[in-house]
Amino acid sequence: GDTLYGTFECRTVDTLLAFGSNGRVYSVPVSVLPGGRGDGQPITSLIELEVGTQLLYYFAGPMSASLLLSGSSAYGFIASVDNMVSKFKAGKAFVTVNDGETLCAPSVVLCDSGSQPWPLATHVACASTGGRILTFALSELKTMANGGRGLMLIDLQDKDTLAGAAAYSRSIRIDGVGRGGKPRDETLEIRSLNNARGLRARKGKLADLGFKPTAITRIE
Repeated sequence: GDTLYGTFECRTVDTLLAFGSNGRVYSVPVSVLPGGRGDGQPITSLIELEVGTQLLYYFAGPMSASLLLSGSSAYGFIASVDNMVSKFKAGKAFVTVNDGETLCAPSVVLCDSGSQPWPLATHVACASTGGRILTFALSELKTMANGGRGLMLIDLQDKDTLAGAAAYSRSIRIDGVGRGGKPRDETLEIRSLNNARGLRARKGKLADLGFKPTAITRIE
């Protein structure tokens, strides 16, 4: 559909990244995007999308910004925008997404300029669709300049999947679906997050959310 994914205030020196369901990252210099007063242009006209691939997520920021990338199988790693940029319209194969897996939303680890600067995160919070939460130090993750699969974030039980992983310093929001398909969300502050603290790749704690997590987002 043509609904608005999100708006990013960006500078012409920034780069727009588009993340495909196949784990490819497509990059477009913000300077080539049409100005806000015009009609706009579909992003798909600026890149060469593989057949059967959907664009799932977007991020605009400076080359020095870094993101936490993860998939539903609960593996993840950190990479900078600079690592993900490609000269080719066909993008760059970057996150390993095997059959039956899906890409989770990228989370900002650091963005030192632009309209919404984020200080360097200190921790990572993982939420599983089964309602388990684990937090651990960001330093337990690897930066992978060439992409790949990364390290196990949380030890999932059978049939459980990762709803998402977010970098944070103080707080995150978990979005999900409650009874009757109602959208629900809950913000967890530092105390609750510290309660779920452990080492990377542990099982985490079952959270009493009352809904099924579908996404997790950095707030602070």
